[in-house]
Amino acid sequence: MPSSAHRSTAAKRPRARAQSVGARSAPTSKESTHDEARLVGEAISGERGATGPLFHYSDTWQLVINTGTTVVTFLMVFLIQNTQNREARITQLKLDELIRAVAGARNSLVDMEHMSDEELARLQSEFEALCHVTATHRTKRRHAQRSGAH
Repeated sequence: MPSSAHRSTAAKRPRARAQSVGARSAPTSKESTHDEARLVGEAISGERGATGPLFHYSDTWQLVINTGTTVVTFLMVFLIQNTQNREARITQLKLDELIRAVAGARNSLVDMEHMSDEELARLQSEFEALCHVTATHRTKRRHAQRSGAH
């Protein structure tokens, strides 16, 4: 049986690995949106077009080009997904802080991501009903203002 020191070290590894992936992908995602990245992509496309006739569009040339394209596409999808997950997490944390800080807000909403689908549907119905009530009050207020203005 592993010692408690070994277990705590093993438990930290996935988190450290995830943090290092996030730390590496954040600057890469910013760099991939610059004009230089676009120019590199255009240069690679130009190189592909220029080397095709040199290699007579051989099967090996096509295999190399297709493999390279697949690898780059896979890495970009991973990078985009990682960036979106990070942005979603940041947004969720900001919303949690706002809920926590606003007097009268239901602090139970901070933990919404752990609610069941039924609980979320019930909450959505509650907010839709609230929107309906608000719209009804707004309409009545407009009619009262128009009646009072005449």
